[in-house]
Amino acid sequence: MSKTAIILGATGLTGGLLTELLIKDPAFSKVKIFTRRPTSFTHEKVEEIICDLLDTSTFKEQFTGDVVFCCIGTTKAQTPDRDKYRAIDYGIPIETAQLAKQHGITSYMVISSAGTSAKSPFFYVRTKGEMERDLSKVGIENTYILKPAFINGRPDDARKGEKTLKMMMAVMDFFMVGPLKKWKSTQAKDIARAMAQLAKQTVTHTDITNIEIKELSSAYYV
Repeated sequence: MSKTAIILGATGLTGGLLTELLIKDPAFSKVKIFTRRPTSFTHEKVEEIICDLLDTSTFKEQFTGDVVFCCIGTTKAQTPDRDKYRAIDYGIPIETAQLAKQHGITSYMVISSAGTSAKSPFFYVRTKGEMERDLSKVGIENTYILKPAFINGRPDDARKGEKTLKMMMAVMDFFMVGPLKKWKSTQAKDIARAMAQLAKQTVTHTDITNIEIKELSSAYYV
């Protein structure tokens, strides 16, 4: 039976790639995009809901489907204000997961990061760790937290400083073998493919490591 997908963050890199995949995937009959601004997606499968993702009351009646893909995220550089950062990286996933639970949605997945911890002394690492901890408590049957390291694949006009990091990671990746594999950079397209595959394949654990992301990506086909 075909599914209805809900995508949060379709205007971002990974969310955009995921949207393109699901449009082509016959397993999905509808792709609902919840966004604060219009997107360029015009396919007949796509339903675009313009809303304020920080306020679930603006879209709670339309938040129905089978699986939620949360590709929302920000950075310290983009959002230096800590309250705003937490509202995005913690608030949106937790509040939309609670809404999904209310609507009987049985699958929710979110992009987090490797190395997070709810007990970290560092605000940004701790925020993601707290999000992961509390998301697991919402009680959605199939909850998946994807934990990539540095996400590669952004265009040439990427965020300031990431071009240098991208070049550094290309060199460092060569030496990341064995236990260090989880710190290898991850292609955004692999994250998108892994998320699409997780909607079809049941995994018995919540945290999806960098290595598993690449394995799931390889397993995905339309």
